[in-house]
Amino acid sequence: MIIKGHAHRFGNDINTDDIIAATYLDSQDPKFLGSKCMENIDKDFINRVKPGDIIVAGKNFGCGSSREHAPVSIKGCGISLVIAESFARIFFRNAINIGLPIIELKDAFKIKEKDLLEVDLSRGIIEDVSTNDKFSTQIFPEFLQEIITYGGLVSWVKGQGVTK
Repeated sequence: MIIKGHAHRFGNDINTDDIIAATYLDSQDPKFLGSKCMENIDKDFINRVKPGDIIVAGKNFGCGSSREHAPVSIKGCGISLVIAESFARIFFRNAINIGLPIIELKDAFKIKEKDLLEVDLSRGIIEDVSTNDKFSTQIFPEFLQEIITYGGLVSWVKGQGVTK
């Protein structure tokens, strides 16, 4: 699975309230939540994002509450992948559950705003096309790639014919 998009940089400890303000938690609509993504820390973010773009961040991305609204808003605004030095565990799980791939990369700080990235999830290779740098990361497991391809865990389960 190959993902290509421009980088949008964020720092360390980006919490779920930074990603989507609690004010909007009464909505479940991905497009609406996406239109409010990151507004607490970057009011112009939503105007710069193009479908397929990639968030690149520091340590502890997605810390805070356990609500799924945060990854839903990221996916809803068109982001195709989040790369960070580390993730809060519950954010990691919620992201996969809704079909948003995420990758840990210790050298994420080397990727700059607007760099064009090409990410091969099945090989664990991140190429910064803008700088010709290549980074190796953990291979995204085939099982998780399948969940992402289906658009999330619920769709994957339905597609597998798994029912109670």
